[in-house]
Amino acid sequence: MSLNQTYSDPDALPASFPIFPLAKALLLPRGQLPLNIFEPRYLAMIDDALKDNRIIGMIQPNPDAAFGLFPVGCAGRITQLAETGDGRYLVTLTGIARFRIIEEIEVLTPYRQARGDFSAFAVDFSPRAGEDLVDRDGLLRTLRSFAETNDLQLDWESIHEAPNEALVNALSMMSPFGAKEKQALLEAKDLKGRADVLVAMTEFELARGKNAHPTLQ
Repeated sequence: MSLNQTYSDPDALPASFPIFPLAKALLLPRGQLPLNIFEPRYLAMIDDALKDNRIIGMIQPNPDAAFGLFPVGCAGRITQLAETGDGRYLVTLTGIARFRIIEEIEVLTPYRQARGDFSAFAVDFSPRAGEDLVDRDGLLRTLRSFAETNDLQLDWESIHEAPNEALVNALSMMSPFGAKEKQALLEAKDLKGRADVLVAMTEFELARGKNAHPTLQ
């Protein structure tokens, strides 16, 4: 999905922004992450973001790391919002670029805010960068095996029509893996690296499933 507001380089993004720690929630550049917001502190975060630049940093909690967070997250812009009538917001964040957290800011807001550095992720500002290097055939073979093993019905027409960046990032975001695996997908150097990590993780899960349920002789 394209954004009305364009971000051409790290300097186009604010140095500090609200952060939303959420385990297993993966946002990637130009990916779309739906969120059901109901906690008062995060309702306030959405209200404040709408008054400002609509930027929110998604990041996973990690009690063993600095700030209690994984070091890398992804900033997104609020591109859709609906009020439910029962005090919730249904929000869609569209990913812009990854950041490395520098420090948490002392604030009076009920939600957390941090300062982030986007400089190591300049590739995120170039849509579809590195698509030609992705092993699309290998990715689709692994996806088909995973779907057949788990009796999943997929829209193969849409999958085959999707460009590599959209396909790799959407599959990564929707993958059923845990927090550490999601973080590895987030921190992959580039699109090819992310696709390779996704295939390796999926093949490992497929192999583990076969070993857990050996064929009777």
